[in-house]
Amino acid sequence: MTEAKRIVIAGGSGFIGTALAREFIERGYAVVVLTRMPHERSDGVQEVAWNGEHVGEWVQYLDGAEAVINLAGKNINCPHTKKNLQEIHASRVNSVFAIAAGIMHAKTPPQVWVQASAVGYYGDTGDKLCDESAPNGTNALAKICQDWEGTSDYAKNFVKPPTLRKVTLRIGFVLGRDGGALPVLATLVRLFLGGTVGSGRQYISWIHVADLVQMFVAAVENERLSGPFNAVAPNPVTNEEFMRELRHALHRPWSPRVPEFAVRLGALLMRGEPSLGLISQRCSPSRFGEIEFPFRFPDLPSALQNLCHKS
Repeated sequence: MTEAKRIVIAGGSGFIGTALAREFIERGYAVVVLTRMPHERSDGVQEVAWNGEHVGEWVQYLDGAEAVINLAGKNINCPHTKKNLQEIHASRVNSVFAIAAGIMHAKTPPQVWVQASAVGYYGDTGDKLCDESAPNGTNALAKICQDWEGTSDYAKNFVKPPTLRKVTLRIGFVLGRDGGALPVLATLVRLFLGGTVGSGRQYISWIHVADLVQMFVAAVENERLSGPFNAVAPNPVTNEEFMRELRHALHRPWSPRVPEFAVRLGALLMRGEPSLGLISQRCSPSRFGEIEFPFRFPDLPSALQNLCHKS
């Protein structure tokens, strides 16, 4: 019997990693998740301990693996103090170097390295539409994304074989039932608190988690893919449009606008970061368009109808 191809997912115990593991298991892969707090699972996924910084016993699972996917990094929805930004930066850069070191220990290295990044790479873009050729932004998160991607490009040059294929997915605002911001926003809308945030003119580059999972699958299985890809739906919307469609999906009426000062106060009380809801990121999945990626949910109304109503 042929041994199943192995996928190693670093930082794969969260919302996106769980969805990825489920999909790859269904496709017949063996899935190993690297996590700080491993536990036994009944879904066929094996969890292995790692600290996101140094090589350890986990490197044995890279040997002969089909692919390694790196999702590791501290959640950015925390106050962007100097200390927290340093931790956000370190958690991303250190995980990249750890994986590069792990690959160098492998006798048979993975064929492909899929590295997560974010559309935060472009900074606050206003209404400018950014494809993958757009320059990086200048705010704190943009600089972190630039270092994140730059570090992984640098690290790739030191792993063997030199032909290792690397794909970077700049992920947008991920919509799903089981995690991310949508469940919180949906709760607010159900409580009649789902008004436009701030000016409402800031763009949201969103993606349904089902489409994001298939983008990762394409990154692993399509040998033509390499370099950066915007992992977003083809139709970004303004915050005003997003909240209107969410209210419609949940059958709630108009709600009063949430002014910027209230956003900042609410973030302070909830230990979150207000800028995440106020900056504008309008991005296009141009390179996925070039390969005619089959979006299941290319527009927001269909995505929200799918996620807000049990099938």
